[in-house]
Amino acid sequence: MRVAKVQLPGGDIRIAIVEEQTVRLLDLKQVATCKSLSDLLHSADPVGLAKFLVDRNSEPLPQANVKFLAPIDQQEVWAAGVTYKRSQVARMEESKAAASHYDKVYTAPRPEIFFKATPHRVSGPNQPLRIRQDTIWSVPEPELTLVVSPALKLVGYTIGNDMSARDIEGENPLYLPQAKMYSECCGLGPCVLIPESPLDRAQTKILLDISRGGKVVFHGETDLGQMARTFEDLISWLGKDNTFPSGTFLLTGTGVVPPDDFTLAAGDSVAITITGIGTLTNPIVQG
Repeated sequence: MRVAKVQLPGGDIRIAIVEEQTVRLLDLKQVATCKSLSDLLHSADPVGLAKFLVDRNSEPLPQANVKFLAPIDQQEVWAAGVTYKRSQVARMEESKAAASHYDKVYTAPRPEIFFKATPHRVSGPNQPLRIRQDTIWSVPEPELTLVVSPALKLVGYTIGNDMSARDIEGENPLYLPQAKMYSECCGLGPCVLIPESPLDRAQTKILLDISRGGKVVFHGETDLGQMARTFEDLISWLGKDNTFPSGTFLLTGTGVVPPDDFTLAAGDSVAITITGIGTLTNPIVQG
């Protein structure tokens, strides 16, 4: 089942089940303890609760009639890096001085995990993502994103875009927070896939398309079978000596990296598609 936070034409924000071409609104007033999308996702039975909460007084709405919002409430956003061989190589290429560190972290028991964004730094579908003004080499990073409950339980999946200033990060690994965390640095959406069975990692494809002037200037793809770590391993490390009262999102790293001579430009459009979830599209701005 896929669920989303949507805005109706009149401005009301609702939670909905996302079907093939339509959305079915939920009536959260039926359950006093369910006041938000995160409350639904963190419940004991999100699928059963969503079915119970279907608004019987509302007909299904065409997806084109609603605006999809980022599926985040008060959660923090964290990210993991160097979880695919391609990202290991890319990090080593961008930071010659620290290449050995990236080589080691790819195989080390402890993963690279860093803080990525607060909710106000997150953009939803069709909302802008930003290139820093002090970078000349910036790329999107398409990533399967785990939705994790306060109890550190994996409750869903969404699409994440981990915007990165590769020149800043490559100059010195200590600059990673500046390369990764700033206004409009992270995209999430368009919905959350609630797993009713384990993902087939090899069959779950991640596609990245970057368009400029209406033409695709970069296309890349990978699949979750290329990922070196398990979801459970990443969540376990994230949760060591840490608590998340509102839950958290965890981006799981990228296996699609544009070539070294490519950088995003203002006016570009970035589209990330992941099997079973949908497509997250964001325009790119700078300045």
